[in-house]
Amino acid sequence: MGMSEKIRILLIKKNMTLKELSELINDKNQTNLSNKLRRDNFSEKELIEIAEALGCEYNATFTMKHTGEII
Repeated sequence: MGMSEKIRILLIKKNMTLKELSELINDKNQTNLSNKLRRDNFSEKELIEIAEALGCEYNATFTMKHTGEII
């Protein structure tokens, strides 16, 4: 599941529109956020801002397959 799909699910769960999210993250141009969702193209900084706006934690981790070590 891509990040765009996860964000869309969160918007539904929070009963929030894309426009409202755009305003919360101070994205003056809702089209920009819409394009990023369509392309599933976000920087980690943007994902952190979106998570904060949606009242969530953003955790990005790598887990070593052989050891289970989280990096």
